[in-house]
Amino acid sequence: MSPCALGGARRVPNVINGVHIIVYSRDAEADRAFLRDVLGFPNVDAGGGWLIFKAPPAEIAVHPAEGAEAHELYLTCDDIDATVADLTAKGVEFVQPVSDQRWGLLTAIRLPGGGEVGLYQPRHPTAFDA
Repeated sequence: MSPCALGGARRVPNVINGVHIIVYSRDAEADRAFLRDVLGFPNVDAGGGWLIFKAPPAEIAVHPAEGAEAHELYLTCDDIDATVADLTAKGVEFVQPVSDQRWGLLTAIRLPGGGEVGLYQPRHPTAFDA
């Protein structure tokens, strides 16, 4: 298979074929159950009950940083009001109200293990189908 043109750039196929996201948690079992049972993410058992979840389409954005570098995880949705209502009905705790940002509508959810994950409805073009 030859390299294909993608948005004016050249890409070599099959070199990078996915992204593996690691979420560190103080209660990994509870957070795995949340991803499986509340969000309904399909998964495989990598051995010994260690679940690896299929993620929805993803994109990577690189932002400038001053000071220590950090990485963040955001889930996206098409309709934040409907998504908040659905997750609230499932007992999900939101740690901040929906705020109107230039780039989208933003909130965050509390994971059972104590961590937070952003949730937003993008207003910018997404790279999901690029």
